[in-house]
Amino acid sequence: MEPFDEHESKFMRKAKENPFVPAGMAGFFAIVGYGLYRLKTRGDTKMSIHLIHMRVAAQGFVVGAMTIGVIYSMYRDYIVKPREQEKALKNQ
Repeated sequence: MEPFDEHESKFMRKAKENPFVPAGMAGFFAIVGYGLYRLKTRGDTKMSIHLIHMRVAAQGFVVGAMTIGVIYSMYRDYIVKPREQEKALKNQ
């Protein structure tokens, strides 16, 4: 169990560990908000089709943010950390 830090919320800790999670959430809410805003001016498009397009766009943004986050995490774990460890061994 991690000790409770009064000055930092759990969300902020997670955001520092995985910076693409808040970006994915923000994009999701932005797309849903825009889709709801455009609901009145959808023209002849059926409601179900409009909602399906909105859902696919929001899910696509979240999956894209998660993919970029995983690639960033792998880069940090498998490329940056070994280089830092190699430098530390050379400096000893």
